Amino acid sequence: MPENVTPESDVAKKQNVAVLGGGSFGTAMAKVLGENGHAVHFWMRDEGQVEEIRTTRINARYMPDIVLEGEILPTTDLAKAVESADVVFVAIPSKAFRSVIRDNSGVFKDDQIVVSLTKGIEQQGFKLMSEILLEEIPRCRSGVLSGPNLAGEIVNRELTATVIAAKDPAVRHTVQELLGCDYFRVYANVDVYGVELAGALKNIYAIVAGLASAQNLGENAKAMLITRGLAEMSRFAVSLGANPMTFMGLAGVGDLIATCTSSKSRNFRVGYAVGTGKKLDEAAEELGQVAEGIYTLKLVREKSEAIGIHMPLVRGLYEILYNDAPIEVVIKNLMNAVQNSDVEFILPRTVAQ
Repeated sequence: MPENVTPESDVAKKQNVAVLGGGSFGTAMAKVLGENGHAVHFWMRDEGQVEEIRTTRINARYMPDIVLEGEILPTTDLAKAVESADVVFVAIPSKAFRSVIRDNSGVFKDDQIVVSLTKGIEQQGFKLMSEILLEEIPRCRSGVLSGPNLAGEIVNRELTATVIAAKDPAVRHTVQELLGCDYFRVYANVDVYGVELAGALKNIYAIVAGLASAQNLGENAKAMLITRGLAEMSRFAVSLGANPMTFMGLAGVGDLIATCTSSKSRNFRVGYAVGTGKKLDEAAEELGQVAEGIYTLKLVREKSEAIGIHMPLVRGLYEILYNDAPIEVVIKNLMNAVQNSDVEFILPRTVAQ
């Protein structure tokens, strides 16, 4: 069976799966899995949230208008959820990702498939979530899921495509069968690092896009920001070992377009709020959810400077968010920057800087 096509069978055979994390995307994946006929052991820390889902089938904080159908089994017992599952999907914010996995590493089974849904970077050592999985539970088979996957559209059964990236073909095939359905298409990639890094980096440019929208920049300017963002993130990622072609796919340009053009994106909304005059802390508090791009921005700025990668949008956004630089001044400086290569990896390296 070709790996870039989701199986056409109505529903894969029923499996026990675990979803760790009761946020918006964890809820969306639990909904897809439940409606596909699988038993979903849905873990979250909050007993009140668990009881609410158990009695009303609704996760009111994150998805107040969505009823979770199928065999959804909410629990605060992570060990029980993991031990009951053939495949584990981890939707825990990056800041808590390692501690949760490390503290519960003993409950994961040998060769169990563990898939990260988290689009973020750990501060210590600039580690991606897949690298944390390899370090903390090396006996498991891991993968990452990424792409233009706005949770609000997935739960409404709107047509969506995603990417499962894993070195192991069995992991790719299993996830395709578990999640694939008539509205959720699952494509495959072997560039785990590139797919995952693309998912983390695009959050930065979604904040930039939100700022631009709040400043009423024209469509030409917005298109410029998105495409220059793509050039910047791909240049950075390839310098760290990613495949440049990954950024031409769903996890790269696809995810970038979705998050930079939609008010459903948490990072876009943070940028928009800052663009209307709110302080970063106010914008984050108003959002009420984790916007990974806020944390990723700091790490990428530090890393890019350490390895000598030119990232003017990252630098400019950092000045706005953390040094209170006037937005108009940063935009003017960006427009006065040297005009170099349009498409990275085409001009000779001495020119495309």
